[in-house]
Amino acid sequence: MERRFTVKDFSNFIFLSLLAVMILLTMYMVDRQWSKMSQMERTMAEQAEDLRALRGSVQSLDQRVRSGNVVNAGNKKENLNQDMPGAFKRAYAMTQQPEYQVGDWSVNAFGNNLETLTPLVSSDVYSSRVQSFVQESLITRDPDTLDWVGLIANDWQISEDGLTFTFQMRNDVTFSDGEPLEADDAVFTFDFVMNESIAAPRDRAYYQKIESVTATGQYEVVFKFKEPYFNSLSLAGGMAIMPRHFYEPYLENPKEFNHSKGLLLGSGPYRLQDSKGWTPDQGLVELVRNPRYWGAVEPSFDRLVWNIIANDAARLTTFRNGEIDSYAARPREYQTLLDDEEFMNQVHHFEYMNPNAGYRYIGWNQIKDGEPTAFSDKRVRQAMTYLVDRKRIIEEIYLGYGEVAVSPFNSRSKQHAQDLTARAFDVEKARQLLKEAGFEDRDGNGVVEDINGKPLAFELAYPQQNEDYKRMILFLKDLYARGGVVLEPKPTEWSVMLDMIKKRTFDAIAIGWSSGIETDIYQIFHSDQLIEGGDNYIGYKNVKLDKLIEKARATVDEKERMALWQECERLLYEDQPYTFLLRNKSLIFIDSRYKNLEITNVGLNYNFTPVENYVPGAQQKYGH
Repeated sequence: MERRFTVKDFSNFIFLSLLAVMILLTMYMVDRQWSKMSQMERTMAEQAEDLRALRGSVQSLDQRVRSGNVVNAGNKKENLNQDMPGAFKRAYAMTQQPEYQVGDWSVNAFGNNLETLTPLVSSDVYSSRVQSFVQESLITRDPDTLDWVGLIANDWQISEDGLTFTFQMRNDVTFSDGEPLEADDAVFTFDFVMNESIAAPRDRAYYQKIESVTATGQYEVVFKFKEPYFNSLSLAGGMAIMPRHFYEPYLENPKEFNHSKGLLLGSGPYRLQDSKGWTPDQGLVELVRNPRYWGAVEPSFDRLVWNIIANDAARLTTFRNGEIDSYAARPREYQTLLDDEEFMNQVHHFEYMNPNAGYRYIGWNQIKDGEPTAFSDKRVRQAMTYLVDRKRIIEEIYLGYGEVAVSPFNSRSKQHAQDLTARAFDVEKARQLLKEAGFEDRDGNGVVEDINGKPLAFELAYPQQNEDYKRMILFLKDLYARGGVVLEPKPTEWSVMLDMIKKRTFDAIAIGWSSGIETDIYQIFHSDQLIEGGDNYIGYKNVKLDKLIEKARATVDEKERMALWQECERLLYEDQPYTFLLRNKSLIFIDSRYKNLEITNVGLNYNFTPVENYVPGAQQKYGH
């Protein structure tokens, strides 16, 4: 017999539902309390360590007072200015401004989610930016003179043959967990990178020039190179030092390190709240002030936050609402915003060609699934470049805020051969080259085919959230159609794109590389980097170029080296492994609260480390 659902049943159902909800809420609250207790336990342990260290410092000071060996407090500012490490002089000058005050948060946004923050494993510019505030190197560049200045190292010597670099390190540097940073940590970092079980092929590609790294004292480390290398000082002194006590346990299980998401600890001005706990699903990256920071100048901001906002329009709206402090505008937005008087009264704006500006390119995959592609023929690659009207792209999509890229070398660099000019848009030349390579319109349908009737068609992957790329790819689709080539746009999420690059499963890809003061192209174009995880992911190989790159890297004399780089450039110009598209200007808006912003020889001093910006106390809005 069928049983009816009575009022009593309904009441029981409501009671049980409420009970289930209460149990779930209780479990949630317990979980939150447990997390808070764990965090408090870590904080209390750190504070206990700091108290022990402070007690030792007080005892040491007491001994110095008894012996009369104390610096005159009246001369403190003068002595500090004279003894200020070179890396902190600009930041120290900022602290002398009348409005200067520590505090507030610097809140920004990334356009793509980060796969991992773990050093060596990560490969994108976003994670590198975060890591730069957490891990430090022995020396760094002065943004004005571009000279090397001391950071963790306070002095260094170079042998006459240019093969041995000896660094004397400061003895007062600690990692953010309170452990001292010593020469042994620098030795460990090199050994860790060179360990084949660690997923660091990019870094090994550079560090293989080093024969050995040796601690010759508690605070002295020696780098010995196998052969002369033009960038030796940068390579040795610029290595981000990893704490041995934190990372060494992962050598027992390298896969745990290689697949980790947030193993980040260093000696820098900021740290992760939990050096092992960051995950991509958090939707943001948040660094907190390192209370043990050794630096001569305290970092200005209490926190650095990067929200993940993939959509360009959403990022602009968030900036307008004051929820983030900076916005890198697209050209059309930039021009519109310049005419918005109310908006302009609330911001600083900067328009400049970054001296380290990278370039956007199309990479042609020459080997896919173990087989040569149509792009393995340089005539096809040349044709693809002839079919790109780069000047129109810059004028119509970037509104003139850019310049055509000829090669990986900046047109203002000594590496660039001034007689090389970008290939002009030429459909007829492209069709001629394609015909020579065996592609022509055999059935009159407007599409070129190979001898077997297979049309020349390819998917072009690009970051799906970038509006400029979207517009450019649609423009390219029309341009390639004029040459009888079928372009199929493939908008792709950033994490998926990274996986495609790693597995080399794409036809062609439109992205960009960052650059430096002098660009070493070994990592990208040398055939040694065809290895799994290497950055020569398009399968390009030219033995003559390999030898030229090797020779240029081993040439210390600048004039001779630049001539070799120019020969490399000519080969790349001929081979067109990439279609080099453009370098675009930086178009930046920053909240008017920020002070001490200026253009330097390495770009805008926003998000520099040591930190060079601050917000006056009256305008601070976080952390009160």
